Amino acid sequence: MSLLDAAPIGSPAATVTAAVMPQVAARPRLDSIDLLRGAVMVLMALDHARDFFGASGMNPRDVTEPALFLTRWVTHFCAPVFIFLSGVSAYLYGARGRSAAELSRFLLTRGFWLIVVEFSIVRAGWMFGFGLDRFVAQVIWAIGASMVVLAGLVHLPRWAIATFGLALIGGHDLLDGIRAEQFGAAGWIWNLLHQPAMLHPGPNITLLALYPLIPWVGVMAAGYAFGPVMKLERAARRRWLVGLGVFATAGFVMLRAGNLYGDPAPWTVQGTWLATVLSFVNCEKYPPSLLYLTMTLGLGLLLLAAFEHARGRIADWITTFGRVPFFYYVAHLYLIHALAIVLSLAMVGEASWLINQPPTHKPPGFGLALPGIYAGWLFAVVALYPASRWFADLKQRRREWWWSYL
Repeated sequence: MSLLDAAPIGSPAATVTAAVMPQVAARPRLDSIDLLRGAVMVLMALDHARDFFGASGMNPRDVTEPALFLTRWVTHFCAPVFIFLSGVSAYLYGARGRSAAELSRFLLTRGFWLIVVEFSIVRAGWMFGFGLDRFVAQVIWAIGASMVVLAGLVHLPRWAIATFGLALIGGHDLLDGIRAEQFGAAGWIWNLLHQPAMLHPGPNITLLALYPLIPWVGVMAAGYAFGPVMKLERAARRRWLVGLGVFATAGFVMLRAGNLYGDPAPWTVQGTWLATVLSFVNCEKYPPSLLYLTMTLGLGLLLLAAFEHARGRIADWITTFGRVPFFYYVAHLYLIHALAIVLSLAMVGEASWLINQPPTHKPPGFGLALPGIYAGWLFAVVALYPASRWFADLKQRRREWWWSYL
């Protein structure tokens, strides 16, 4: 029987299997997961530092500017890897003696909690304001909504969850020809599911549907179905990780090379070899195309295998962020936004453009070049480490149920 044929969590078959297969016994944490999660959280801060500290007019997808392009491209790994690991972590959470009903209830409540957080605490971090006129459905929204869907999926056999997830990942590009306008007044539903758009849910209220759900639900479901691999003994686990990572990466290269399927924009030959390579990896994130996801998740699986043996101070440092991702995510938004206000006051003498709105309309004279953006990013990450370490230690000591939501 394959890993994807495992019995549902909490069933008698799963109980017997756990009793006779000690090599997949539950363990408190997997450091490799926390390390990879921490790494993508650190990279995520680089993308947001560019958003807040960069000058207006930067085009991070311009293949003729390699440094700027790669600064953005390397952060593409953040959302897919994090959401995939969220699915893995959901499986491991349920595998620690919880029934499918208990896991489902947790995913449902935490999913709705994250959606509320997206439109309140996270929104305030981006806007530095509490108005009710402008909202953005971003990554926390996608994670929360995907958890709500996964709450229903966990009652299915694991092979069915895997099939569902892979079908969404591999097939959603076929839906690109369907437009929200075809659904009339219900078109906003399609915008939330597949086609990004600026919505107007009420007078003087806007909602940017930036993270359409279909592919992200597929990524989390695939992560959940992959969960049993992370309970194997280390050598077997690494073989699975390397094998699937190579398979996904090779699939990306073959599909992309022929411009066969999987991304709305084909790659083209550019004026230089480097620009041509960058065109090859310049895949669509909104919504994430099949090629975008195979490119990022393939390397993510390979990194997860490599991190099995990662040791040392730097690994421990990054792992700390991976153990408190919610705390770090919220804190880094507020810190980087506050630093941008200080920078704006120093450079242009005012910072009103950073209050009650996202950092999109930057005044003339504001902005740092890439070296300055990297310096601001590193400063923010280092500054957040003591608080993240404190919170990680605190969370490890606490036993109240609600800590699992933070």
